[in-house]
Amino acid sequence: MSKGFAVLPADAPRYVLANATVPGVFLDDLPQPPDSDGLVSADIVVSEGVVERVAPAGSETAFPGIDLDGGMVWPTFVDMHTHIDKGHIWPRKPNPDGTFDGALEAVAADREAEWTAGDVARRMDFSLRAAYAHGTSLLRTHLDSSPPQHLISWPVFAEMRERWAGRIDLQAVSILPIDLFLDESFADEITGVVAEFGGVLGAVTFMMPDLDIALDGMMRRAAEAGLDLDFHVDETGDPSARSLRAIADGAIRNRFPGRIVAGHCCSLAVQPAEEADATMERVAEAGIAVVSLPMCNMYLQDRVAGRTPRWRGVTLLHELMARDVSVAVASDNTRDPFYAYGDLDMLETFREAVRIIQLDHPIGAWARLASRAPAGIIGRDDHGAIAAGRAADLVLFRARTWTELLARPQADRTVLRAGAAIDRTLPDYRELDDLMRPSA
Repeated sequence: MSKGFAVLPADAPRYVLANATVPGVFLDDLPQPPDSDGLVSADIVVSEGVVERVAPAGSETAFPGIDLDGGMVWPTFVDMHTHIDKGHIWPRKPNPDGTFDGALEAVAADREAEWTAGDVARRMDFSLRAAYAHGTSLLRTHLDSSPPQHLISWPVFAEMRERWAGRIDLQAVSILPIDLFLDESFADEITGVVAEFGGVLGAVTFMMPDLDIALDGMMRRAAEAGLDLDFHVDETGDPSARSLRAIADGAIRNRFPGRIVAGHCCSLAVQPAEEADATMERVAEAGIAVVSLPMCNMYLQDRVAGRTPRWRGVTLLHELMARDVSVAVASDNTRDPFYAYGDLDMLETFREAVRIIQLDHPIGAWARLASRAPAGIIGRDDHGAIAAGRAADLVLFRARTWTELLARPQADRTVLRAGAAIDRTLPDYRELDDLMRPSA
């Protein structure tokens, strides 16, 4: 049995990843009890690209294998909230002041000037190549869908979903201001587009006089079309932003039958405790899942020139999870005016979430927020776990413990798809140079 995992057994239809360390939250059947950090020592038998079984460490010695020497093994990542249609536009349209309003204005200008089908397709593909190399197998992207962009980006997404089939499973969500659902004609049109391309209906909610009317219309159309919902919610530090409560009330009022996701929910963290508690109870009652985008929210929220930010910008993830609300973390924006950095690496997202939201002491159960939890939230339980009969889609790390895993970027990780190591070469930013002339 070889030591280390730089090279998998050549042409071996059946092999064992021996002496692995696996977070217990990713295992359906524990081969032995987890330690105090929620980690399990295991041998993972892979046969014809599928996990044959997960056994106690040291028990599988009958065929070729690799001794991982305690190295950690995860299922591939699930990134449930991204924006690959606007990714990588920073070089041609940076955010002038780093604020949320600055990002809105910059993206709107760039979209109007530059977002042809060819431009969107190239940047999408670049983003997906990075996500794939880092170990993501399922990704949900929001697509700017204010007219006329919806007629450009949705067909591009459909082509990209087909091109990437078998490597990254793709889902898409419309993103547009909620007040556009007060326009009956366009509300019907965008619902039809989303349904045609097998997407999820989404919008950005904010406080306005007819918010309940817009939500009722959106939920009615989604229910009739059999669509799930995914919202951008209260992405602000203004405590008077309470659209999360309006969504929860609307879901209960309309008895909405599908899944609902609420992203961001930043203002919940700055509201009076009794108000936040009441909203979270309503969210739990409505069965709404919440996804936090810690890197982007920390970047944008509470940004005032010349002043140190006073809060971290993230929502009440601990309190939501304590109420049995399904929660997850995700990458959000990548090198665009909403977030100047990022590379669609869900390990980076999880590592920074641990720091920003204090998802530690112990870490154990929180690991599911980057893989198994989002898979369940978006209806793909076939991702995010390691079990007999599942594809051997795995990420192998040299790190043996949580502190080793999260102390470094783990750039030397190995990604297996159907049991075989993939080429992890990241795309070169120079490939996009010809697209990066500044827009007007």
